Parts: sequence; structure tokens; C-alpha cells
Amino acid sequence: MGPASVSLPLPGSPAADWSALDEQPAWEEFSRPVRGRDGVWESYLAVEGMHCAACTLAVERALGSLPGVDAVQVNGSAATARVVWSPQLGRPSSWWQALERAGYRGLPAGDQLAAGVRRREQRVLLWRWLVAGFCMMQVMMYAYPSYIAGPGDITPDIQALLRWACWMLTLPVVLFSCRPFFASALRDLAHARIGMDVPVAIGILIAFGASTVATLDPGGPLGAEVWYDSVTMFVFFLLSGRLLERRLRDRTAGSLEALMRRLPARVERRRDDGSFEPVAVRRLRPGDVIRVLPGEAFPADGEVLEGRGQVDEALLTGESHPLPRGPGDAVIAGSHNLASSLLVRVQRVGDDTRYAAIVALMERAAVDKPRLAQLADRIAGPFLVAVLAAAALAGWWWWPSGAGHALGIAVAVLIVTCPCALSLATPAATLAAAGALARRGIVLRRLEALETAATVDTVVFDKTGTLTQDRIVVAAVHARPPLDRDSAVQAAAALARHSLHPASRALVAAAGAGGRAALDVQETAGQGLEGTVSLGGRAKRLRLGSAAWFGVPDNGAEGSHVVLADEHGWLAAFTLAEQLRDDAAGSIQALQRCGLRVQLLSGDKPAAVDRLAARAGIAWSRGGQSPADKLEVLALRQQQGHRVAMVGDGLNDGPVLARADLSFAMGSGAPLAQAKADVIVAGGQLTAVPQVLALARRTQRIVRQNLAWAAGYNAVCVPLALVGWMPPWAAGLGMACSSLLVVANAARLATMPDPAPGVVRAST
Repeated sequence: MGPASVSLPLPGSPAADWSALDEQPAWEEFSRPVRGRDGVWESYLAVEGMHCAACTLAVERALGSLPGVDAVQVNGSAATARVVWSPQLGRPSSWWQALERAGYRGLPAGDQLAAGVRRREQRVLLWRWLVAGFCMMQVMMYAYPSYIAGPGDITPDIQALLRWACWMLTLPVVLFSCRPFFASALRDLAHARIGMDVPVAIGILIAFGASTVATLDPGGPLGAEVWYDSVTMFVFFLLSGRLLERRLRDRTAGSLEALMRRLPARVERRRDDGSFEPVAVRRLRPGDVIRVLPGEAFPADGEVLEGRGQVDEALLTGESHPLPRGPGDAVIAGSHNLASSLLVRVQRVGDDTRYAAIVALMERAAVDKPRLAQLADRIAGPFLVAVLAAAALAGWWWWPSGAGHALGIAVAVLIVTCPCALSLATPAATLAAAGALARRGIVLRRLEALETAATVDTVVFDKTGTLTQDRIVVAAVHARPPLDRDSAVQAAAALARHSLHPASRALVAAAGAGGRAALDVQETAGQGLEGTVSLGGRAKRLRLGSAAWFGVPDNGAEGSHVVLADEHGWLAAFTLAEQLRDDAAGSIQALQRCGLRVQLLSGDKPAAVDRLAARAGIAWSRGGQSPADKLEVLALRQQQGHRVAMVGDGLNDGPVLARADLSFAMGSGAPLAQAKADVIVAGGQLTAVPQVLALARRTQRIVRQNLAWAAGYNAVCVPLALVGWMPPWAAGLGMACSSLLVVANAARLATMPDPAPGVVRAST
């Protein structure tokens, strides 16, 4: 990104000129190149005015037909759009013009105005809800006498006065509180489409219009009944549902936005004279020295030069505890400095940082739509047409019984059948689950992966770098009497401290702090060490090295061996093995308790693989596997009807990760943006595997519950409305509660408990 800054017009401002966005420095601020496709970019927009599945399809059609646009993905729950386009063939300014023609407003997703607009819309929605609630209570007070009075108890003049009072109180609800429904319905009708607000707006207008006619002409065909209480109650319930839905959605999706908007806008950069100047983050370059104050986020990847503090990397790596950072330690963009100022030398900026790679995956997942959501979008339009037809048919059928009664039934049918709950069932659940995973440093490259994860029955692990750490440990010590184990370890460590070999570091770690000292130590490359060590109260010349140096065969049956010997022969043998991750055994047990088959494939020696599998609790393992062999084993499992998840480090497992039904890439060994995996676990915690699979099953259960509720609600309430047993106010209450129940049920996914008891958690 360049240092230029472009002033963008306010959304919806008169004669807004979006041509400034055609300058590359401007659109680069909310765009990035599509990897693997030269000259193709992806841009993210925040779209205002979306309320339903029909809006999603309308935005996709408006943007997808423009020159240079290859693909458009719109997520109605997140109100965002992803546009894949070619700058040689199209211009971003045409997107905003197309959105305005379609009746929507857009902002670059990275622009700070978006947050202000959302807050302003939230406040206006709250005021509409308050007006509707206040007026509803007053209307109910004036309507109550009509419900309890007997024939002749209320004189015609008092009845007229009460009706006119209700009309005056309902008017601000219709003119102010109902404006979002009317605006959305007019926009849809102007573009020859039917959205979910169309039947709502028609129902409100019919009820209010018929009540107004009855108030003006009490003796006419519509004068028997008014529905001011039903109108105000329906609007209040509907706005209540939308207000709570938005708040629940913001809370469950908050982790996604918290991650994607985590970098500061400005930072202090050191000048040549040692003073500091505030500069925009996009002006940073590798080699710059910046000062990061307590409470601020690191704007780039770098290395600490001065200062010591604590760093919070929870959202990026899943590490729940603050990490100490001092001179020479690496810090990553997006993490937070918790204590004391740090001087940091910038190493990677912009799209080259780990943070940018994670954000790219998060933004891609946020606009992705699972298959069930796509199906709901497709059926929403025809369903709404059927709703209007059913309402018209019900009104025609009941018209002979009285115009007022027929109109009341038609309004109830329009309201009760609005498919809001159906359209929210899947996206609300998947977005809540994605937010729960994001809080643990687990990134979904696509939301559809949750559907796949729910069907997995076999989990295959790679060994090196996945189940094991990048260091070896002393697994066993065999000492020849009278030498005891501790003395043997201390003597070996005295020599090992003079070498940087991984085996030497393992022996030093096993001995702990302190210990004996060795004199006159000499190292023979590829063989071992020799020196003088105090043993048994006197100095002895000892040698420490590989088993082959002493003529002892090392076939790897029990791991690699290091031998300690004196001039008379061997004194002790140390068996070295790879260090199993702390959370490996617990995670595997959790998977097995969930009824999943766990297997191990590795290119290491079969004996070493079998030994580590036994330590981890894996019954089936196979070593000596090339990438082609792994691919063949995976394909065989799939041919047998199994749904397989592959867990690898993302370095040499590309083919098998791509072939698996679901794939996990652990840690940051490979560039995250180029990973073939469906799930990226930035912190490398193995507990993420059972957590994701358990959450995916839970998500699918909640989606099925939501769909079943939406279908059951319509199956019960539509007949009641058709036969006249459900008044309009009850229909409005039912529809609002139905949508709210779906969102509240999905919000349960925001908390992610352990998949099984006894699992060691890497993060909380």
C-alpha cells in the first residue's frame, strides 16, 4: 500500500462522487491481490440496507453484472460483500453506483466511517423501537375499554374519541418506526423483486388503512373493527426482534471484526536524531524502528530492540496467557503490548505479516455461505410470492363474511408467514461458531467446512511437527551399577553443555539447572564429546556420543541412543525420543471418546512411528510413508466410505491436505494464505481438532433445530391464520419471537465448552 490517503465521500451524501476510488492507492486500502491469479484483486465492501435473503441476491446481481467483476459473494448476516475483479476491465466507482441504483449504500470495509454508520443506525433503530413501545402502551390503554365493555356500555361519541386517540398515537409508529420496512419494500418493488419486508409493509398498510377508513366512516363496511393495537404491537415486536437480533449477531460475530480491525491507524516511528514522529501505519517499511506503548497493538511483525513486557496474542495464536517479550524476541502484528514501552525493529509490513494472512482468511470466511444458506436464499423469493398469493386467497375466501374480518385474516397471513426465521437459521449459527473459533486462534478458510466437519468419522495425524515438538527429550536412562540414574545424567550433562547438538541440549534439559562441570572437553564432529568429569569422588576421563562411536548398533527399535563411557566401557545409555506435545494425548482421547477413529501416518521410520503412536494412544499407525503413499492411504479410506480429516503442519502435507474431506494446518510453518487446509490453527494447539469437530456437530444440531422450528412454526401458525384463529397482533408476536428464538439459539454457539472431560486445554 502506498502512503497516499484519499478522502472518500460520505455514504448517501448528495451527488456522492465515488470516482476517487478509481485511484489505485484508494482501492488498495480495502483490496488485496488474489494469489495465483495475476492482475486479479479481491475487495471487501460493507453494504447498508440489507435485511433478508432477497437483499443478498439483489446485491449479488447488482455487482455481478458489472464489467471486470469475476465473482461476488455476499453475506447477509455480516452485511459484507467480496468482489473478485480485474482493474484492467472495471472500476470500483461503478460498484457504488450500481448499489445506489439497486437501493443500497456501500462503504469500503476498511474505512473507519463504517463503524460510525453502524453505531448511528443502531441508535436510530433504538429510537424507532422506543417510539413504537411507548405508542403501543398508550394505544392499548385506549383500546382496552372496547375489549371489556358490553353492548351499549360505550356511547358512539366516546367510541369515536377513543378511535381517534388510537389513530393519533399510531401515526408516529407508521411514519417513523415503520420507515425501515416501507423503504425496504419500496426498493424491492422498484426493482421488480419481493423481499421479506414486502408482506410486512403490505400488512401494516392494509391494517392501518382499513382502521383509518373505519374511524372516518364508523357505519361503513369496515367500521366494525379497528386494528391500531395490532399494528403498534406488531411493529414493536418486530423491531424488538430486529434490535435483539442485531445485538446478538454483533456479539457472536464480534471476534471476526475485532481481529480484522485490530491494527492501529498511527504509530510512533524513530527519526534519525532519536526523536519520534507519529506516522500512518501504511507508511512503515522494513527496517523502521517504532515505539509501541502499553495498551497499543503492534502494527507490523518485528523484533524487540529495547524494553521488556508482556504481549497478548490470544486472538492470533490462541495462547491464552500473556507472553514475556524482551530484546531479540519476535512480536507479530495484531498482538497487544500489555506492559511497558517497547522499541521494535519492523521486519514485515502490510500483506507480508502473519496478521494480514489471518485477516484474509477471516474475511473470506465471513462472506462465505454454506450450502444450506444458499438453499434458503434460493427458496426465499418463491416462498414470498406464495405468501402474497395465500394472503390474497384468504382475503377473497373470507370476504363474504365481512370485509373487515377478511382483511384481518389476510393481514395475519401476510405477517405470520414471513420467512425471517428460515433465512436466519443457517447463517446465524455458522457465524456464531466462526466467532467462537476465532477467539481461540482458530481460523476457518470457509464456513462450509463446518458442515463437512460434522460428518467426519476418521482423523489422520501427521507425526513430525504435528504430534511432536521440534525438540527431542531423554525418554529412558539405563545405568550400569553402581552408577545411579541421576549421577549418570549429571555426568553426561557436564559434557553436553559444551555442545549445541540437539541430543546434548536434551541431556542438559534433563539434568536441570546447576550440576557438575567438565574440563578439557573436546568434540569430535559427528561422533561425540570427551572430557574430564568428577565421578564417584574422583576425576575421570569420560566420553559421550553416539552408540555407533562405541560400536553399539542402534536400530531405532527403542529410539536413538547416546552412550556415556570411560576407559573400561559403557557406564550409561540414554534413549532419546521426540517430545510429544503436551496436549496430544488428551486431544486424541477426546476424539476417541467422541467415537472417531484416530490414525497416524508419517514418513519417519516405522519403529519410531509405532513407538510414538503407543505413547499418544493411537492404535493404528504406519511409518515410512511418502507423500504419494499418504495420498493412497487417504484415498482408500474415502473409497471405504469414511469421511477423513487430515491434521498436518502445512509444510510437506499439501497433497494429502488437499485430498482430505477436512484438513487442519497446525502452526505457522507454511504461509497461511497459501495453505491448502480448511482450518488454520495459528497457535498449533492440538486441542483445536476435537474442539472444531465437536463444535461442528453442535452447529449442525442447532441449524437443524432452527430449520425444524421455522418449518414447524409455519406449519402450525399458517392454518390458524387462514381459519381466522390468529389475530394480526398474535401473528406479529409469533413472527418476531420465531426470528428471535432462532438467533438466540444460534448465540449458544458463542461459548465453546470442551468436547469431552479431561482434555488439556491450550487456551480458554
